[in-house]
Amino acid sequence: MTPGHGSTVDGVLRRSARRTPARVAVEYRDRRWTYEELDAAVSRAARLLLGEGLAPGDRVGAYGHNSDAYLIGFLACARAGLVHVPVNQNLTGDDLTYIVQQSGSGLVLADPDLADRLPDGVRVLPLRDADDSLLARLPSTAPHDGPEPRAEDLTQLLYTSGTTALPKGAMMTHRALVHEYLSAITALDLGAGDRPVHALPLYHSAQMHVFLLPYLAVGATNIILDAPDGDRLFDLIEAGRVDSLFAPPTVWIGLANRPDFATRDLSGLRKAYYGASIMPVPVLERLRERLPELAFYNCFGQSEIGPLATVLGPDEHQGRLDSCGRPVLFVDARVVDEDGKDAPDGTPGEIVYRSPQLCEGYWNKPDETAEAFRDGWFHSGDLAVRDAEGYFTIVDRVKDVINSGGVLVASRQVEDALYTHDSVAEVAVVGLPDEKWIEAITAVVVPRGEVTEAELIAHARAKLPHFKAPKRVVFVDALPRNASGKILKRELRGRFGDG
Repeated sequence: MTPGHGSTVDGVLRRSARRTPARVAVEYRDRRWTYEELDAAVSRAARLLLGEGLAPGDRVGAYGHNSDAYLIGFLACARAGLVHVPVNQNLTGDDLTYIVQQSGSGLVLADPDLADRLPDGVRVLPLRDADDSLLARLPSTAPHDGPEPRAEDLTQLLYTSGTTALPKGAMMTHRALVHEYLSAITALDLGAGDRPVHALPLYHSAQMHVFLLPYLAVGATNIILDAPDGDRLFDLIEAGRVDSLFAPPTVWIGLANRPDFATRDLSGLRKAYYGASIMPVPVLERLRERLPELAFYNCFGQSEIGPLATVLGPDEHQGRLDSCGRPVLFVDARVVDEDGKDAPDGTPGEIVYRSPQLCEGYWNKPDETAEAFRDGWFHSGDLAVRDAEGYFTIVDRVKDVINSGGVLVASRQVEDALYTHDSVAEVAVVGLPDEKWIEAITAVVVPRGEVTEAELIAHARAKLPHFKAPKRVVFVDALPRNASGKILKRELRGRFGDG
């Protein structure tokens, strides 16, 4: 490969720094970085990491909260040719040990309050809040001036969320992520004049690769928050400092359920992005009714494709609120039957992809890689329907479809029906083993107000064929989720499967 093409993750920042050096790139708490300052910090951090005895291709774990230091650490790994391994900051014990050891991370960039959770013997470099941290050592470190990584080099292992099995490390190259950034920019109408806030965990591919890095590519000013705090978000919107927000449905549900949602001045919010899990249609309808001028974008995909695969734009929502849209610029998608043949439009099947955004396979998992990449296509595990105009609707995860009395039932349809009841704050529908029904449709509900099992079953039967209505309703205080907002249905099946 001829050097100097610049199709690298860190090259995205370098170009913006040369184009608009004095523009503010990132704000975090009381710190502000111009594009020139951020680019220089990344070069110094890259030299610092290589000075720790690491070599290009080595894996570096990242176990920290949202911060400017977390972003600099990721971009520094990219510039130094190291492979960044983002780790969910909520992981502990065996789950944490598994990812650190399975990835072979020789060093972990960790926030000091998390470092003692790491397995014994792991080398740690504090990200911030310590005298020897990456951030504190930047001023005394010379900038990195070594050879650039190549576009085909690995730059990140994106571990899947592990909602059904042990997580797998999707091997992402620079080229794959840069293609994904361009897909995000074009499909989501990202521009330098936008004022985005990044409140979801940066370890997660959606916040980092669909929003923060693409926004750095176009030269926007980005505010990073520690967490999606409703008070802080509403204050920033009312003050005119934020006009673009991405959040999974669980966060949008929380914002819509706030007592002040109806009274705060949120008119300054221009773009609302949702994704990472399926948005209940009744919730989306309530949001659109409250904020009719707000442009909503549905973002769908998965870690293995960087993660953006399809988008439903603001002008496409009318009449298809349950759709996840059409494939983005660099993604080709099909719906196939069990034999791998194209399913007719309107018929459920597995959605499969072909794209330069795709990972190279799973780290040290050849069998799983071969299973996922078959016949030249990546098999997603998502059950979808395509219509004649090319719009996709996700029906369910293939593993979450319920076999009730020999009839396959999509949990999403049952959930949407229950969300129309005023006393349902959140719901997840799973199939539990049953002698009569094979799997009994079971609704796990977080209630809002007084409601009974019989009421909710009757409500569902009024909206669905009786065979799709839940046979049982269980009430809980909260649904188990990972940090990206996905409901851990395997935990629900394990918890209530013997009941």
